[in-house]
Amino acid sequence: MDLAGHNEGQQPLVDRPIRAGAAFEGSGEIAEARDMARDFLTSVQAVHGLPVSARAMGMVQLVVSELVTNARKYAPGPCLLDLEISEGAVQISVWDSSTALPSVQAADPERVGQHGLEIVMAVSQTFCVHREPVGKRITAVIGLADDPGGDPGRPAALLTAPGRTASEAGTGLLVGPTRSV
Repeated sequence: MDLAGHNEGQQPLVDRPIRAGAAFEGSGEIAEARDMARDFLTSVQAVHGLPVSARAMGMVQLVVSELVTNARKYAPGPCLLDLEISEGAVQISVWDSSTALPSVQAADPERVGQHGLEIVMAVSQTFCVHREPVGKRITAVIGLADDPGGDPGRPAALLTAPGRTASEAGTGLLVGPTRSV
């Protein structure tokens, strides 16, 4: 039997992206989103042999929880969670139907609540808000392994002035690493 052309046009397994996604509609599903993130990273370790630090496992679950909670709280309809491994990091992307971009508030230890976005930005390598034809997509990136230099996550730096909304900064908000690589 000649199998030479059998896999023609298909990517080898090692070159295929490692990703998972799901839609969430109820506030009770926020725990399911965290579980999905944990199960995804556990699979990344067990099936694909990629290192995932305990810090990354916890930070990804935290970021997923915060982003899905905000989407469920402030946008009508379902939200979509996508996780993808790329270049030693997990990209966490949450889409929701609201066109309102999140407001980035200045840090205030006396403020009660509304610290979720601050936390997400503090633990992420990059953070981006992007308008979609319908709604918006918020993406955060968390490194899978701890930095051998001791920097546990290379937190993101805010590139717009505190207190400004992403819309005041233009069509989106992009936050990048605080140190050069």
